[in-house]
Amino acid sequence: MKFFEDSIEVAGQKLTLQFGKLAQASHVSIYATLGETVILTTLNIGEVADHIDYLPLQVEYVEKLYAGGRIKGSRWVKREGKGSDDAALIGRLIDRGARPLFPKELRKNIQIVNTLLSIDGENSPEILAAISTSAAIHISSLPWNGPLSTIRVGYVKNNGESSYVVNPTIVEQPLSAMDLLVSSTKDKVVMVENQAEQLPESVIVEGIKLAKVENKKIIEFIEGIRAKVGIEKLALPASGLDEEIKKTVKTEFAKQLEEVNNQKAQKEFDNGELVGGLQKEIIEKYPDFDPKALAKVIDYLLKELMREKILTKKVRIDGRKPDEIRKITVETSTLPRTHGSAVFQRGDTQVLSIVTLGSPSLEQLIESPEGESSRHYMHHYFMPPYSLGQTGRMGFPSRREIGHGALAEKAIEPVLPDKKVFPYAIRVVSEVLASNGSTSMASTCGSTLALMDAGVPIKAPVSGIAMGLVYKSDSEYVVLTDIMGIEDFGGDMDFKVTGSKDGVTAMQLDVKNDGLTAKMIDEILAK
Repeated sequence: MKFFEDSIEVAGQKLTLQFGKLAQASHVSIYATLGETVILTTLNIGEVADHIDYLPLQVEYVEKLYAGGRIKGSRWVKREGKGSDDAALIGRLIDRGARPLFPKELRKNIQIVNTLLSIDGENSPEILAAISTSAAIHISSLPWNGPLSTIRVGYVKNNGESSYVVNPTIVEQPLSAMDLLVSSTKDKVVMVENQAEQLPESVIVEGIKLAKVENKKIIEFIEGIRAKVGIEKLALPASGLDEEIKKTVKTEFAKQLEEVNNQKAQKEFDNGELVGGLQKEIIEKYPDFDPKALAKVIDYLLKELMREKILTKKVRIDGRKPDEIRKITVETSTLPRTHGSAVFQRGDTQVLSIVTLGSPSLEQLIESPEGESSRHYMHHYFMPPYSLGQTGRMGFPSRREIGHGALAEKAIEPVLPDKKVFPYAIRVVSEVLASNGSTSMASTCGSTLALMDAGVPIKAPVSGIAMGLVYKSDSEYVVLTDIMGIEDFGGDMDFKVTGSKDGVTAMQLDVKNDGLTAKMIDEILAK
């Protein structure tokens, strides 16, 4: 692409996007700078993957130690190895904002790589990478319901006065009682990531509103670039449902659809046996039906059945009311020789959390482009295949496992005692034993119990819950409390909120529609 450059001021810092400067073989390449922090964003498009039922989007964030003028501390290995957990979390953060805005029928292989080339110790690379990614997708040939923008909002308390800080620097962030990241379009919120020191919901809601105002300025900036150098958008192939198959299945196999949905409510993931059995039954009666088209119809009708029941009758697939929580059971001191342990079970989701205490010398040392740091509190989350009643790969944690563990860690961190009071290194491991929705929130609850069992003097107990949404329009929707796996995959939202009785400690929002209005956010937090 031809070289093009444009700039805008973001919270007093100059943001510059240079298109086509480097990596010129890429479909889109952006050399993005914010202060002296530099990100290279590349976007490339592969072949159509029509054998899968999801968008094959890959968003990577790659850290390079040279960005901060550092050489790896190991005496034997000087090359960067496996990406850090923080890099995985940033990749997830960007993905979670961008993914919902792609058309649901798009099946092109897409790879977006954000490489950190330089860091100035002031400007957050994750914010720059998220904005640059949005600009890359928007000017590309990919159909997309964007652009969006991402911004960070802090909340600083000083001499009894509190004030919001837009895009606080890396130095200012530790002084803030809130670390709120919001991705939004002009009108709606698409992604939220937050950690807070037991703050009232009203403080966070005002922070989200402020983020939307700032994001709107950046969105208009990206739209202006698209008008000048945007690439013609690809036309999507027709991918509607086969109406004849849909009518036949809906009328003749209604009971079987209902039964499959009822069975799917008992597990987070269907390993294919339930739907496969129904598909086989239909094919035996109608051998001329195309198997791929039939599978698509069955998936659509199962989700429609669940959604219509909720929207019209306000009854969920397992018989619960929208605001009804599944049965909760807990057990502490489960393991005889560990420092602390607890089992937390909500419905069919069961998590065993274990606490291990150690000397301060056992803190985790972290080497990054910003320098070396240490963590005295670590939360690790594992979800083995047997938690779903399946077989599968065992080994390194996936990005999803890293993300769920990080959320539970954020939830608990604000209530941990000061190191002067309790100077030990603390490691919590959450083993997911059975999964049917919201395992990260079960991990949060189980970790609180296990920490108290270990005698850690936390400031307050913390719990967490996942909220869902079945959406028809901005005025017609149903909010669900304590979602199951099927309500996550077949619904439009996964909004996790953790906190003590005094306030919120963490939040994480993902959507599958085009975002949430301010009214929806108020209602969801109240519930």
